[in-house]
Amino acid sequence: MEAIRKQATKLREQVARQQQAVFKQFGGGGGYGGSDNVVTDEAELMLHQKLERLYISTRAAKHFQRDIVRGVEGYIVTGSKQVEIGTKLSEDSRKYGVENTCTSGNTLSRAAVNFSRARVQMEKERGNLLKSFGTQVAEPLRAMVMGAPLEDARHLAQRYDRMRQEAEAQVIEVSKRQSKVMDGSGNPELFTRLQAAESKLQDLKSTMAILGKEAASAMAAVEAQQQKMTLQRLISMIESERAYHQKVIQILDHLEGEMVSERQRIEAAPTPTEETPPPPSYEEVNNASTAPMQNGSNDGVDYFLGEAMFSYHAESDVELNLSTGDYVVIRKVSNNGWAEGECKGKAGWFPVEYIERRERVLASKVTEVF
Repeated sequence: MEAIRKQATKLREQVARQQQAVFKQFGGGGGYGGSDNVVTDEAELMLHQKLERLYISTRAAKHFQRDIVRGVEGYIVTGSKQVEIGTKLSEDSRKYGVENTCTSGNTLSRAAVNFSRARVQMEKERGNLLKSFGTQVAEPLRAMVMGAPLEDARHLAQRYDRMRQEAEAQVIEVSKRQSKVMDGSGNPELFTRLQAAESKLQDLKSTMAILGKEAASAMAAVEAQQQKMTLQRLISMIESERAYHQKVIQILDHLEGEMVSERQRIEAAPTPTEETPPPPSYEEVNNASTAPMQNGSNDGVDYFLGEAMFSYHAESDVELNLSTGDYVVIRKVSNNGWAEGECKGKAGWFPVEYIERRERVLASKVTEVF
């Protein structure tokens, strides 16, 4: 009995050593897909670890691409609303400029029309930017996120992982067959089953190696494409937005120049030149003395109403003092740049460029003329 026990112990130790050898050949620590118990050799282990890194990398890149698409889509939605609001503002500005009823001048009307035109141009550029974001950024990235190459590569990697798990189970099966052979006292059927299990394990090893290389190659190709495509789309996005802002700056610079010019025209009085002749005498214009209007009328003369845009200080007795905002009844306009009119009960000459013609005037303003 003692001899039998020693022989049985010896056989168990031999089986244990064989099991350890099998697990040393096929086993290892945790890793890709939650299973790293089947590693045939160092090359296969490196392949497995590479696949694990590629899987993580492509998954992160896919999520980043999806985040970009969502961000761009949100930008397009809000940008389209801004275009709508800007277009409405442009139309309102144009309407005011065209239908202005202001009695004190048309400076603001011109500014409103210029603003409307510039706003239309800016909203057009914004629309082009949003279209560029959609066609050059969102659509290519969305196609890649949903594309077949990525899914095919991930399916290969998942098949490889399932085959590793199957190989791990087969290692256990081989170990069990070996134990039965040792305990079966040379039973040929048990030996045949062991050989079949070992043969299946070798087939799994071979197939797993081939599949692993295919999966790694496919995943590496997808990773490279993800990196290249995403970088290109980001650059395209930056270039489109930069071009948009450059064009908007040009539009705003031109608009600012127009408005500043209008403001300067209002605030700065005309500079008289040395060549400006003195105002003509009433005798030169009428060949007779001209008296101020009586009761606001003077038959036979084509009068019109004007507003003083700048102050004017008379330099002679025949000239008329004006203050900015005064309303004047213009009765004569000479060919040498002077106008004759009446304001606040006084009549005289003044430079015609100091006033602007008015078609409509508030009644309260008319009373100030006489």
